[in-house]
Amino acid sequence: MRRLGKAGEAGEAGQGKRSHNRRGRPWTWAVVLGVLVAGLGWSAPAGADPGTSGLPEAIDTILGDSRMEGGTAGVVITEAASGDVLYQRSPTSRLMPASNTKLPTSAAAMEILGPDHTFTTDVLATGRRQGSTLNGDLYLRGTGDPTALAADYDALAARVAASGVTRVDGRLLADDTRFDRNRLGRNWAADDESAYYSAQISALSVAPDTDYDTGSVIVRVAPGAAAGDKPQVTVVPKTKYVDIDVRATTVAAGGANDLTAEREHGTNTIVVSGTTPVGGSGLQEWVSVWEPTGYAATVFRDALTAHGVKVTGATRLGRATPATAQRLATHASMPLKDLLIPFMKLSNNMHAEILTKAMGVKVSGEGSWSAGLAAVSGYLKGVGIDTGKLRQVDGSGLSRMNNLTAGQFAGLLLAVRAEPWYADWYKSLPVACAPDRFVGGTLRTRMCGTPAALNAVGKTGSLTGASGLSGYVKDADGRELVYSIVLNNYLASSVKPLEDAIVVTLARSTADETATVRPTGPSARSAERNTDLECSWRKPAEC
Repeated sequence: MRRLGKAGEAGEAGQGKRSHNRRGRPWTWAVVLGVLVAGLGWSAPAGADPGTSGLPEAIDTILGDSRMEGGTAGVVITEAASGDVLYQRSPTSRLMPASNTKLPTSAAAMEILGPDHTFTTDVLATGRRQGSTLNGDLYLRGTGDPTALAADYDALAARVAASGVTRVDGRLLADDTRFDRNRLGRNWAADDESAYYSAQISALSVAPDTDYDTGSVIVRVAPGAAAGDKPQVTVVPKTKYVDIDVRATTVAAGGANDLTAEREHGTNTIVVSGTTPVGGSGLQEWVSVWEPTGYAATVFRDALTAHGVKVTGATRLGRATPATAQRLATHASMPLKDLLIPFMKLSNNMHAEILTKAMGVKVSGEGSWSAGLAAVSGYLKGVGIDTGKLRQVDGSGLSRMNNLTAGQFAGLLLAVRAEPWYADWYKSLPVACAPDRFVGGTLRTRMCGTPAALNAVGKTGSLTGASGLSGYVKDADGRELVYSIVLNNYLASSVKPLEDAIVVTLARSTADETATVRPTGPSARSAERNTDLECSWRKPAEC
């Protein structure tokens, strides 16, 4: 790890301050107002000077948009190679960063756990074997794998059967003790309880598909054959762990498709409500489960039954595996450097929290949020960030109590460039206008048709009244720039076009001149609907 560059040391600066490049020459940039870039053109604010101006004035013009009236902006732009600050607005103002919080979490995980870290899920046994009967208990022990699928539990069950066991005269004990019993993060919204992006955190869980939204199921609703019929509902993975209460109705073709699927508080009853027309598209919804440890145990027990292994005893949760237990089967997750792809590209909250607790185990032997966040803080201190001037209460940024600054994000983005794992970490960042979800991620429909397309990379963030974008972009001369944009307290439906306009302005720029890019209003290609959520948190993904 190396110490933080100049961006992290910068104090509060007034708007419009001119910086210098590494040769000591003042930065002078021609600001061409009225430039139209595909999807980003816009008319200048009243009073804007169309003459020659500097980079600070160019960015200030963008931030002068009416969508930021009454809001707060923290913005820092630096040259990556030197760390020289090219622009800063309120660099030390603590703001709510939303999913930009995943930047320190992911960087700390790569340093503390290591790029090759894997999560294991084991099946172990106590007691003695008599032929094909195990006289003892069977343990399912998890260490936090957020990518474990029903197919992986099926493979574990197949290995138990292949070992010759067909009967367990004992219990199935689910060992999730690697992490503590706190399932939900600090200050997470209660009305998000049913949402898969706010799922409970356990060391033992199941993801329904290869987006790896662990702790959730997919509810698929199809209309009935005729008006008045109940819709048909299936669950992925197929499990009796959740109960489906169908209150919805099929209506005549052309009628409203307004289905919802929500889990009732404190239960695993998912209520399907609303109407769906004959021949309509129905609904596909990802819904969190209550108590993911029990979910994993149920999926595994069903897999054992399917492979001819009968467990006679009951299932018990939260039981530690004895040191004398013998391993029958094991499954290892993908290494962390690969897991970062679904984590960061799709802004997966559960991955962030699991990695946080796993860091707590590694550093202090305690799988808790407090221990994990202390580990993240230790990493940040090691690269020169004053953690006494920030607050991080979860790993994902879902909590509205998180407070970090644009200067701290820019400083981290500079510091990680010297890390041995930087290339793998960089690869995990979403890429502007790259159409593949596991490349473009939450940026895959943004900045298309501009010099930032397939150039800018960055971590997005969205909560109600909070938006962020921090990452890297190359200018027209090929120089790499670091940027961090954190916008708060606005009332507009979206400020993503403002973020995009700043990044595209940087991508168009040279050391001598640039054109200011004009942000548009929300559009199908450049802005998000319901921007209180990351676009990848809305299924099917809209980003």
